[in-house]
Amino acid sequence: MPAPTILHATFTARPGAGDRVAALLRDFAEAVRAEPGCDVFDATRLVDAPDRFFVYEEYRDEASFQAHLANPAGSPVNAALQELIVEPHSQLTFLQRV
Repeated sequence: MPAPTILHATFTARPGAGDRVAALLRDFAEAVRAEPGCDVFDATRLVDAPDRFFVYEEYRDEASFQAHLANPAGSPVNAALQELIVEPHSQLTFLQRV
């Protein structure tokens, strides 16, 4: 059985853009969860720093993750997000289940 692809992304909304980022992620999460091979897509805000976001993702395998990356629905979301966050891009951390 292939290993799942697991990652998290973190990023910070620009001042005043936190609610727009949250709405964008809420809509995108619904679409991603419907993708074949997506087991988990959870977008959250930090309670003590609501402009900081944490997205946790699990895909059945690397092929499912690559299909997610190739999905054209992600491009406009990523472009919109890019304008709303402080960092040049979200910081990705890949994980391995133990």
